[in-house]
Amino acid sequence: MAINLQKGQREAINAQKFTVGLGWDTNNSSTGASFDLDASVFILGENGKLLSDSHFVFYNNLNAPNDAVVHTGDNLTGDGDGDDEQILVDLSKIEASAQEICVVVTIHDAEARKQNFGQVRNSFIRIVDTNSTNELVKYELDEDFSIETAVEFGRIYKRNNEWKFEAVGSGMKGGLQDFLNKYN
Repeated sequence: MAINLQKGQREAINAQKFTVGLGWDTNNSSTGASFDLDASVFILGENGKLLSDSHFVFYNNLNAPNDAVVHTGDNLTGDGDGDDEQILVDLSKIEASAQEICVVVTIHDAEARKQNFGQVRNSFIRIVDTNSTNELVKYELDEDFSIETAVEFGRIYKRNNEWKFEAVGSGMKGGLQDFLNKYN
């Protein structure tokens, strides 16, 4: 049975291979434009910065080196139940210098479309063991991010050679560029 986390909680990830599932529903936008939410992953070193440009995984770069992290593709609508986007992680393939895997969701063209995470509901991140298909942890965002256009849902980090997940739920209003500035 999955452990439902609250913001700031941490839990060990006892799996080498797992899927990070992200889901959300959108309210009808007053602008009439549809929402396109995008998951991105930043693989960071000890200094808290990207190991290289190829360690930024998103819809235009679906694979990290060694296929340690693979984005399964961009969902343009978020329609339907379950995961809207998925990221496959294989910790046995990740470089020893990798210390953290940050999972961020942004709203594509948020400023032009006058959209923010306050118009998004039922947002979650979950980690599912690839071998057993058991859901290990789940974190549901319950804050109202009324001005933010990008949210770091969670991070997977290495401490004493053990990988853990932390429910972050931290928003920024500058979109993906804010996170690129932070981690580059």
